[in-house]
Amino acid sequence: MDMATVLPVIWFGVIGFGVLMYVLLDGFVLGLGVLAPFAEDGSQLDHMMTTAAPIWDGNETWLVLGGAGLLAAFPRAYAIVLSALYLPVLLMLIALVFRGVAFEFRFKARRGKRFWGAAFAVGSLLTAFAQGVILGALVEGMPLEEGKYAGGALDWFSPFSMLTGVAVVFGYALLGSTWLILKTEGRLQLIARTLTRPLVMVVAAFMGLVSAWLPFLDSRIMARWFEDGNFWWLSPVPMLALVNAVWLWRAAMREGRDARPFLLTLSFFGLGFAGLVLGIWPNIVPPSLSIWEAASPPSSQGFVLAGLVVLLPLVLGYTAWSYRVFRGKVAADAGYH
Repeated sequence: MDMATVLPVIWFGVIGFGVLMYVLLDGFVLGLGVLAPFAEDGSQLDHMMTTAAPIWDGNETWLVLGGAGLLAAFPRAYAIVLSALYLPVLLMLIALVFRGVAFEFRFKARRGKRFWGAAFAVGSLLTAFAQGVILGALVEGMPLEEGKYAGGALDWFSPFSMLTGVAVVFGYALLGSTWLILKTEGRLQLIARTLTRPLVMVVAAFMGLVSAWLPFLDSRIMARWFEDGNFWWLSPVPMLALVNAVWLWRAAMREGRDARPFLLTLSFFGLGFAGLVLGIWPNIVPPSLSIWEAASPPSSQGFVLAGLVVLLPLVLGYTAWSYRVFRGKVAADAGYH
């Protein structure tokens, strides 16, 4: 077996898994920030933030895994992405720091709670928007010459990337609302249920709009779906996503099964992510840089992979353990700080 062929595929899967885990686990916390303006008062916002307080700061582990894995396994792709997306990546990191500071300071503040609540909302909104812009710019494709980025500092700015930025904001809001259905009761859960149904419709509409836009892009994603009869074996993904959206819309108002909306939202995101990966494969930077062209030497990939084999089960273990320890409903007067 040729390791130079196999290792890039393994690392592509590892990075994809890390990014998906980050989106699913930190997405609902960012969604809480996006939904913060819908809290009726400070106590209700306290309750919203408390639902995520025990577990939120471990979620960035997956973001670090994705970024570090990209640098170690695909240094050419890392250099291109950072060169092309330096500004939105910088905005995302600053907003993440701002969000984290606001999260902790709000619980400790005696005065200025409203300011830190607003800071939490703004930091979450900017982080979600920046991540959507990064996604849109990657999907749209990057101009390359001899394997190097050939565009300018603002080439990421386009109508399509702005669309995906807004779409991710609403997607994270949907994750946040279904998380509140899972973790709360009473008035706050009712507000979350009321918000979930329109959010499902908006997110589904954005997914349809993005899909309709793809044929007009130069990233070859649409060609991947329709060339050589690929559509017939790839078509279950969008079909399942549509069925998933209908189930989610129906589950949002059904009382007594509070976990179902959140689980269906996770699967909705998972199907969308699967569609994206299938569309860009085998490129790691559309439209033309493949995982094998961007890969580091097999010795480097193998060395880092050996450490990952040890560390990844530990990360998965403490993540699962923390969610298990803090499972169940969170009361309004619960305090983890």
